Amino acid sequence: VSVYFMQNRQQDGTLDDDAFYGFLKKITAFIWTYAVTNPGVNALRTPVYAEMVNIVTDRPITFSEYKFNPVTVKSMFSNFIFSNSRPITKSMIAWWAFQDNAQELLSLETVFEIEHIYARNRQDKEKSLSDAKNLESLGNKALLEKRINIGAADYRFEDKKRYYLGFTKRGQKKEGTKIHELTQLANTAADFTEVDILERNRSIMNSFIEFLRDNDLTAE
Repeated sequence: VSVYFMQNRQQDGTLDDDAFYGFLKKITAFIWTYAVTNPGVNALRTPVYAEMVNIVTDRPITFSEYKFNPVTVKSMFSNFIFSNSRPITKSMIAWWAFQDNAQELLSLETVFEIEHIYARNRQDKEKSLSDAKNLESLGNKALLEKRINIGAADYRFEDKKRYYLGFTKRGQKKEGTKIHELTQLANTAADFTEVDILERNRSIMNSFIEFLRDNDLTAE
């Protein structure tokens, strides 16, 4: 980003918004995918350096030598553990939240945590997931404001819905989430089960592959 700014800043010190947005989308899609398919601290140096050369010589940023095979990407993402400790996890679910056209902009001052829609405590109690790994799937994760603070005892989806939508307790109003997908789920779904985790995960993955295609990063 620094190299792009130094090369493309205008006389007033600003950037062309549309061009910069296109640049950000492409490098975001590439870096996230490359981090999963080619893990390692130094792995990104080679492809990124080549694109830095393109930037300073006013050539298009293409990552032409590093296009992704969608089938391989899907396979590697399905085997990747999106633990809460990995920065890419929160980044991916934030990206997913804004694939919803009804999602409003969120305050930069709001602290968000990673929500397990199907609660960990529910699996401990019910053991209703046939594959416990689905608990940590992207299909089971969403952004949720830290202030909402769902208690461990409220692990059932019917309990969580109250928190997503907001409620009044002892005359005090508890505001719901600003994440539109969660409020929509709370308004329309009776439960959130393993089938829903798998379906949501497929939707996220399919949308991400389209994100790669839209940014001309697939080898097809």
